[in-house]
Amino acid sequence: MRTRIAKTSRLAALAVAAAAALILPGTLAAQGKDPVTGESYPPVFNIATFNSATATAIPIQEGYFNDLGVKTNIVFFDSGRDINTAFAARSIEAATVGSSPVSLGVSNSLGYEVVFINDVIGPAESLAVTKKSGIKSVKDLKGKKVATPFASTAHYSLLAALLQEGVDPSDVTILDLQTQDILATWIRGDIDGAYVWTPVLEELVRNDGVIITDSARLAEKGAITADVSVVSKDFAAKYPTLVTGYVKALVRTNALINDSPDEAARIVAKNIEIDEPTARAQLAGNSYLPGAAQLAPKYLGPKGKPGDFAKTLKDTADFHVAQHNLDAAGELSIYQAAVNGGFLEDALK
Repeated sequence: MRTRIAKTSRLAALAVAAAAALILPGTLAAQGKDPVTGESYPPVFNIATFNSATATAIPIQEGYFNDLGVKTNIVFFDSGRDINTAFAARSIEAATVGSSPVSLGVSNSLGYEVVFINDVIGPAESLAVTKKSGIKSVKDLKGKKVATPFASTAHYSLLAALLQEGVDPSDVTILDLQTQDILATWIRGDIDGAYVWTPVLEELVRNDGVIITDSARLAEKGAITADVSVVSKDFAAKYPTLVTGYVKALVRTNALINDSPDEAARIVAKNIEIDEPTARAQLAGNSYLPGAAQLAPKYLGPKGKPGDFAKTLKDTADFHVAQHNLDAAGELSIYQAAVNGGFLEDALK
């Protein structure tokens, strides 16, 4: 009899638990808790991006992050190096940042993981030179002054361009300047060239500049760069539903750019206060992978099976070691552990 009562009690308990499981996610969400872990949501979710970034202007302007169920705070930075510093200080939880600084961040154990590829960089990042410098090709940079934000994708691409053309970087004076400083220095005539991104790139071209190579051409020779979204691993473990919602907003952004480029340009123009033709040209400078495409083995890969983008990070880190920008790179497994397609899988369900 006791056994029968105990069995009945267990069945009743299981029934109650099953019923609770059906209502728990909504109940927890209403209470400001993550439906998966039950952790109380933080008072604010700090998301970093670049000043005048084009693609991330869309979810900001359209309020895509407002659907996450928690207050979001958008923090703007001038470079990926500054974003890595903010991660080290634990002042941000997520960011859209270039693959080059991400390779450095993973190598230095900053504790974040790649959850989305926002874009594969093309002509939106280019090497511009002044017409008066007489520079016609990358090989002509020997003995010249060229600026770029150090530890950025542009810095990586500049070094790659020099090496691809057989130019020793030590034969070029490479200056570490932020984007607005590059523009001011360019206008003063203190530099001969700069590897930088839009919209500053366009200002350089307007002020006696000409482009001699770009990141799309470099990618064809193996130097691939991208903008990606990273999230603190600790934060993602506590708030997986929140991170999935964040990735959903990014998937929605890329879909809009690909499906409605004119509308995307209008939104970007309004957010960063430029004209629509300029916004359209800036968006056209990169490739925006649809969410489902990123789960392919050549990109992020599915949950538990990191794709080839991990090798891109590893190769970028090895490059930085060779250029003495990084003391040592880790094994491929370290970069694979920093690529997580699981949140994207959940976002697409």
